[in-house]
Amino acid sequence: MDTDRLPGCYRHPDRDTGIRCTRCERPICPECMISASVGFQCPECVRAGSGTGHSPAANAPRTLAGGVVAADPHLVTKTLIGINVAVFLAALAAPALAVRLALLGRYVEYLGAPVEGVSTGEYYRLMTSVFLHTEWWHIISNMIGLWVIGGPLEAALGRSRYLAVYLLSGLGGSALVYLLTEPYAATLGASGAVFGLLGATVVLARRLRYEMRPVITMVVLMLVLTFVPIGGHFTVSWQAHVGGLVTGALVGLGMLTPAVGRNRTVIQGVTCAGVFLLAAAVIVLRTAELT
Repeated sequence: MDTDRLPGCYRHPDRDTGIRCTRCERPICPECMISASVGFQCPECVRAGSGTGHSPAANAPRTLAGGVVAADPHLVTKTLIGINVAVFLAALAAPALAVRLALLGRYVEYLGAPVEGVSTGEYYRLMTSVFLHTEWWHIISNMIGLWVIGGPLEAALGRSRYLAVYLLSGLGGSALVYLLTEPYAATLGASGAVFGLLGATVVLARRLRYEMRPVITMVVLMLVLTFVPIGGHFTVSWQAHVGGLVTGALVGLGMLTPAVGRNRTVIQGVTCAGVFLLAAAVIVLRTAELT
């Protein structure tokens, strides 16, 4: 054992340092040290009120995308799973709820009833359908995908950026379904959003220079399963899967831009706004066609 080796930074153990916080005396690397009236202090002591003038989050550990590293890096994923399960149970208790929340472009529930659907102004269906499942196998498969793919991605992006990828991917998948599916055909499920997380994962793997073949193989396999009919019928919406995948990849590119600081935040915001406007344009186009 090398007793002469310098200690590692308490936040970055792989970085040797000879600098210590003047308040708590923990070792800190150049990235973590903050100038004080005497010597340097660590981010925790600064947040505790050392008087250096930094905001509490100014020196907090950051994710690859610039988000703050959270104590529970999977909290949003757990919350999304909880919401999906709650809506699933609610739909089981009140089957009519599925009709009210599913993605339907234009339909009449019964003879003489008013016309309903997204094209009549029920735009909420584009997002409520993303949280709706009516079969146990459907929600189980989607929630397993959400946990396996979403958990690591949330840790890499941070909570708010990860949630933006999920919601925009769900919207992008719904927009393509609305555009290309018969207006009276009901569509529901979180698979479009999950495919969006997969698209962002591909961008993340590329950004980190990981071996791409396993990730690409997963994408190809999931797309093959999307387009393979079972019993002569398609059981999944390929439009939602493709729309979500492309949307997630686009948003992921913006989130994982190599820019830093304020420039990165601007690029991320512009990317999210651009993707939202693109989905909105598709929705407006389809609505005009149906009405």
